[in-house]
Amino acid sequence: MLEALGERLGAIFARLGSRGRLTESDVNEVAREVRVALLEADVNLSVAKDFVNAIKAKAVGADVLASLTPAQSVIKIVHEELVSLMGGAEARLLFADAPPTVIMLVGLQGSGKTTHAGKLALRLKEQGRRSLLVAADVYRPAAIDQLQTLGKQIDLPVWAENSNDPVAIAKHGVEEAKRLGIPTVIIDTAGRLQIDELLMVELEKIKAATQPKEILFVADAMTGQEATTVAKGFDARLGITGIILTKMDGDARGGAALSIFKLTGAPIKFVGVGEKLSALEPFYPDRLASRILGMGDVLTLIERTQNVYSLEQAKELEQKFRKNEFTLDDFLAQLRQVRKMGSMTDILKMIPGMSKALPKDFEIDDKDINRVEAIICSMTRQERHRPDVLNASRRRRIASGSGTQVADVNRLVKQFEQTRGMMKQMGGGKRPRIPSLPGVRAR
Repeated sequence: MLEALGERLGAIFARLGSRGRLTESDVNEVAREVRVALLEADVNLSVAKDFVNAIKAKAVGADVLASLTPAQSVIKIVHEELVSLMGGAEARLLFADAPPTVIMLVGLQGSGKTTHAGKLALRLKEQGRRSLLVAADVYRPAAIDQLQTLGKQIDLPVWAENSNDPVAIAKHGVEEAKRLGIPTVIIDTAGRLQIDELLMVELEKIKAATQPKEILFVADAMTGQEATTVAKGFDARLGITGIILTKMDGDARGGAALSIFKLTGAPIKFVGVGEKLSALEPFYPDRLASRILGMGDVLTLIERTQNVYSLEQAKELEQKFRKNEFTLDDFLAQLRQVRKMGSMTDILKMIPGMSKALPKDFEIDDKDINRVEAIICSMTRQERHRPDVLNASRRRRIASGSGTQVADVNRLVKQFEQTRGMMKQMGGGKRPRIPSLPGVRAR
């Protein structure tokens, strides 16, 4: 998402870097190109115009024009304006003084409300806050069944009734949460293919009956400007307090992320970054701005790492590296842990400077990861712990068992040995030569 915008802006700043100083005409040229890049990313026209005017106003200042590093000065301005455009700072959920806190999810049909009700409930549960999920979508076939299935997966209760009255269902759900002492209620409301009066009246009645602390508009990021138009409609009738953008891991242009706060005043609070129930992250405007401009996102990378690695695991792994006891079993375990963090390509691009260093079409294919896993699983315990015993006949057997070629097995073993040697060097305080990921070839 927004990768194309990052590439366009990167090319603009690269040209600036070759100039000793900036003139006002240089700034105007950059502003025009930035405006085109934003429009190509499906950013709202008025938002793009305001953004570019703000850049021009700051970039023609004496400090920038006289700077010996004009490109860095302009990048800093663009970064600040991007952060401001997307809300300025992280917007946290608001909780009621007296429980339960009611969170109402609204949006069009197909935007992902039901799935993200489950994702939000899981995230709150991980923070020590239980939720009651309320199935108030009585129109979409299997909506109630879907929410009940999600509730079982995350071990949280779901309130559902054999009724066609969503207002009564929502009201009764809140009453049940009070009775059980559950601090949070998440109401999954119905959607339509487009905004209509009946939908809005129903949502207004649910709002009046449950007094939600948060009304979160769930929008599909891949719908671009349409998402901002719909959000304005919901905000006018309900007064939305925040936004969940789904499918932010997709390859759409992503203009909704850059337009929706400016046009509605409602901050983006969460983004969906995958299909798994754990794939919901808080939205940080400064981090997304940094990623767009190729600066990486170390904080998100650290947080994802902490979610899959404990301090004890990290220390144990460090000791194995130091003693050169790191085996293919250990490598397979680490590979599976890293996969929980998301796409390998995305993880690499969170490292500052890496997105610029990698080839434009760089991608680590999940099929390569699956191939590595199959090869290691086809080895005996002795072979995984002592790769030096792998003679020609053993390698042929492993290739046959894993559905790969002998060359694939050879490549994995060679690169694993290089990696282990690199880790040994690091333990000894030497500067290592970094090999490629074992068994994986960049596309």
